[in-house]
Amino acid sequence: MSDLTKHPFTRSLLALALGAALSGPVLAKDKLAIESWRSDDANIWNDVIIPAFEKSHPDIEVVFTPTPPTDYNSALQARLQAGTAGDLIACRPFDASLELYKSGFLANLNGLQGMAAFPDVAKTAWQTDDGKDQFCLPMASVIHGFIYNKAIFKELNLSVPKTESEFFSVLDKIKEDGQYTPLVMGTADQWEAATMGFQNIGPNYWKGEEGRKALIDGSAKFTDEPYVKTFDELAKWKPYLRRGFESLKYADAQNLFSLGRGAIYPAGSWDIQTFNTQADFEFGAFMPPVPDGQGTCYISDHTDIGMGINSKSAHPEAAKAFLNWMASEEFATLFANAVPGFFPLSNYQVSIKDPVAQEFVSWRKQCKTTIRNSYQILSRGTPNLENELWNVSAQVINGTLTPEQAGAQLETGLSKWYAPHQK
Repeated sequence: MSDLTKHPFTRSLLALALGAALSGPVLAKDKLAIESWRSDDANIWNDVIIPAFEKSHPDIEVVFTPTPPTDYNSALQARLQAGTAGDLIACRPFDASLELYKSGFLANLNGLQGMAAFPDVAKTAWQTDDGKDQFCLPMASVIHGFIYNKAIFKELNLSVPKTESEFFSVLDKIKEDGQYTPLVMGTADQWEAATMGFQNIGPNYWKGEEGRKALIDGSAKFTDEPYVKTFDELAKWKPYLRRGFESLKYADAQNLFSLGRGAIYPAGSWDIQTFNTQADFEFGAFMPPVPDGQGTCYISDHTDIGMGINSKSAHPEAAKAFLNWMASEEFATLFANAVPGFFPLSNYQVSIKDPVAQEFVSWRKQCKTTIRNSYQILSRGTPNLENELWNVSAQVINGTLTPEQAGAQLETGLSKWYAPHQK
């Protein structure tokens, strides 16, 4: 029988085996999967954020596995219950994530080193009501305001409005010219009427955090003057919207503005990315105009997204390493510039290159900030306040509810289940 060790192929196999033995065993990487509703950001996570993390953490592999926004809550809940969810969970603010924590799906993050990089106000969106337990790391906020077409403003010799009367004067001039839709928004999807309408202009009327907290403790009601006035201004938008706006969906409104057919777009800073991609004109932003005679301005700087750890993750230490990296200045700078319009919540002073995103975030220095008033505590019962606001705000703009009726409907709904409003 011939000596197989003399065969060239056999000798190659032996050499490979010897080399492997000398170099030691190949260790498997910890692999983390991220659950998120931000499917629009998949390329940014895959091409920018994850490679930056893996460069400094070569022993950890990360994959971004988003779900469409409208399906995220239900799909995530199903995967968590089935034990198939990813290791890292993108967290919506307040009650939705709090419920996941109470159900045992999110790990307790008390003592996580990176949490020291965030101010207390940023952390409250992902804490228990008593503030004792932290279950998600703050990640980013979004700011409400208005985006406008600079070319149209220049053509019609318009100035950026600072007060409510100036705002409607600008709208009147655009309408009189007749070439462009003054205000681009629809009410078909309803949520935008509340989010870019009611929650956008309202903080100036209910004085931001002062009014939001008063709703929670019951000392303020939706039938009070600040809320009726907010709906009153919202009702005045109707004549400036495109004909047939009642059937206009969110994506349709984005498209119309991107095509240069409208002058002003009630916005969230998250819209910046869409218009950067789709619009071929220069656009800017202005903050919600204040009521005439009011000196202090208020903006909604809403704690929008955090990141938690699946309590059943097979790689909890790797997941903590990722969160601690997310608390770094490196991540804050990368994220702020890769996803313009989503603003880091950490204490670092980040330089933002996008001019419109920089305009939005500059308002933090000029105005008092608050968050959407339906997100903490007030949407836990039935009827759900957030969903009621969608419907009521759309009806006010459509002209099917008066401002007084809108406030009364919200207050009646809240008083059905929330004790502080049953007094």
